Amino acid sequence: MRTPAPGGRVAVDLLAVALLLATGAPLAAQNGNANANGNDADAPTMSIEDYEPISTLRVPENPLTRARFPFVDVHAHLRRAGDADVDRIVREMDEMNMAVAVNLSGGSGDSFRETYEKTAGRYPGRFVQFANIDFRGIDESSWTERTVRQLEEDVEAGASGLKIYKNLGMFTVDSQGRRVRTDDERIDPVWAKCGELGIPVLIHTGEPSPFWLPWDEHNERWLELKQFPNRRRDDSARFASFDQTMEEQWNVFRKHPETRFISAHLSWLGNDLVRLGRLLDEIPNMYTELGAVIAELGRQPRTAREFLIRYQDRVLMGKDSWEPSEYHVYFRTFETADEYFDYYRKRHAHWKMYGLDLPDDVLRKIYYQNALAIIPGIDRSLFER
Repeated sequence: MRTPAPGGRVAVDLLAVALLLATGAPLAAQNGNANANGNDADAPTMSIEDYEPISTLRVPENPLTRARFPFVDVHAHLRRAGDADVDRIVREMDEMNMAVAVNLSGGSGDSFRETYEKTAGRYPGRFVQFANIDFRGIDESSWTERTVRQLEEDVEAGASGLKIYKNLGMFTVDSQGRRVRTDDERIDPVWAKCGELGIPVLIHTGEPSPFWLPWDEHNERWLELKQFPNRRRDDSARFASFDQTMEEQWNVFRKHPETRFISAHLSWLGNDLVRLGRLLDEIPNMYTELGAVIAELGRQPRTAREFLIRYQDRVLMGKDSWEPSEYHVYFRTFETADEYFDYYRKRHAHWKMYGLDLPDDVLRKIYYQNALAIIPGIDRSLFER
């Protein structure tokens, strides 16, 4: 058989298959029962959303349902949890060896105190809570002063940190409809007050960079953008670029070296760990966490392992949405050398995962020691047994 030349018919056909899968167009196998185009007219059609192949690979498997060491989840959200919900969550925490959950959805004022009583008030030591701030009225001359005062009151009421949501830098606008930059100088006293109070700021800025890219067959978050079209950020009239959006966050870190900042979701650089490492080298008061980005590490096990060993003092365990079974993928990724296993959400990752087999001393830092070092109010006795 003659081998096709590079760029010949075989390469063209493979590209056509990829495009058909991405767009959901019919894909037919070629065999003897072919139509005029050489395709089997009776073959079933299928879209990329329907394609769920079952791997035939047989390799050692070590699925985990419990972390090797007790851990702190620094990225939990308990917005509307009632007493029964909190009871169930604590049972689920015990089953997976989660010692402490950091509730980032603390609110402020009365709402902060109400949520605190439902969690930390009922289960002392098992929850710590971060406060939030309201950017409405940022144009008003009194906004900065009253926001700083409210933060001080929330810390007195038990807040162990400040959580900033992604609305800042993307959706928050002033009274004139202008986007409020993350590094807006009116917020500077808030960041400075956090440093003065000794509490960290966990800040979620931006979103995955593919949300800014063309929504086409080359975008690896194509499925997510199809399922959630409102996550596209390629409207330059409304959104700043990905680089500008993130740079505004990093500018805040540089401006306030006395305040510790936890950049959520690996600062959306899980796909570029070299760049993330350069930022951590440059900005010593910057930390990061792993909420909703474990898939980025699981597809590059050698690079990710090296990164986590090198920056073991700067990375904290976090998950984001509460679903106990999904934590199991984190444990397996960190603690085993397993190959080619499933991630838990197809729209985030259409690829398979590989274990990093991290050393125990690195695991302890990521699981709890780094949190103990920078988040006040965590009970050390839960870990030092």
